[in-house]
Amino acid sequence: MSERPADTEDSNSHVSRSIELDRVGVTLNGNEVLREVTCSLSAKRIAVIGPNGSGKSTFARLLNGLVTASEGKIRVFGHDPDRDGKRLRREVGFVFSNPAVQLIMPTVREDLAMSLRGRGLARADIYARVAEVIAASPLAGRGDDPVHSLSGGQQQLLALLGVELIEPRLIIADEPTALLDLVNSRAIAARLLAVDAPQLVLVTHDLDLARRCDLALRFDAGRLVEQGHPDQVVDSYLASVSAE
Repeated sequence: MSERPADTEDSNSHVSRSIELDRVGVTLNGNEVLREVTCSLSAKRIAVIGPNGSGKSTFARLLNGLVTASEGKIRVFGHDPDRDGKRLRREVGFVFSNPAVQLIMPTVREDLAMSLRGRGLARADIYARVAEVIAASPLAGRGDDPVHSLSGGQQQLLALLGVELIEPRLIIADEPTALLDLVNSRAIAARLLAVDAPQLVLVTHDLDLARRCDLALRFDAGRLVEQGHPDQVVDSYLASVSAE
């Protein structure tokens, strides 16, 4: 994998400078969770790493307005996630670590169809598109199965398929393999890295997975302490852990 400097735009990509934070801070319940975070991101696959409580999930949730900045400026595709959150969420898909958070309909087919509602599509077109997606996935033949009958890995796949259906410009995945066994973890990781979306922000404790991205951000104690080539950032993180 060739090195891509953190402040260099990819001239072959239309995602140039899609995520920009300028001295962003977040205070929740009186606790400073993030402080002075500044970055400008254009890489296609961005890993976000760091210890528990370092602020990496808060950073991810800032990008589609799930968390509001207490100070500083954020722009995602030119939009302020706080003021333009509804509009931005039509362009940004979010995958949680626990798929039960986002699977709300009784069957596989109905849950996927829910992702496309409110987008100006006819009901017949929605279900035709859903049928195509199911048939091309490991859930083929299970469209009428209850969501609760799926394994944890299958539920996470369903959640990801629902995000893919809206064809977002950005997918944010917050520790999407955290609750999965090794086989399912690898399957979800492979699908995320191959997903046909212009940009992916992947919060993860899986450092091997982080190394497969194009850029890595490392958080510690609420600060963005390093960004750069994943191998360099992961090695630096491991060195800091070993030194403690």
